[in-house]
Amino acid sequence: MVEFEAVVAAEVGLHARPAALFVQAVAASGCQVSLTKIATDGSVKQADGASILQVMSLGVACGESVRVQVSGENETSVAEQLKALLLDPAH
Repeated sequence: MVEFEAVVAAEVGLHARPAALFVQAVAASGCQVSLTKIATDGSVKQADGASILQVMSLGVACGESVRVQVSGENETSVAEQLKALLLDPAH
């Protein structure tokens, strides 16, 4: 398992298009991916990275941190790809 934290850079946060791109990348990878929102108030919400509804329901805004856990074949390269998506302000 590979785990990393990233600050979401997309202006709209992890909503609509950025969430769809993330979920599509997860689905194409064949890996198990868990996404956890790290809230400033200490609350924690978790989602299956392959579920667009769960990912969007986290309500991750621009500048908020998420923890991503990736397990499966090629997990390191998949983690790098997902991290790049989260850190890209263009999405």
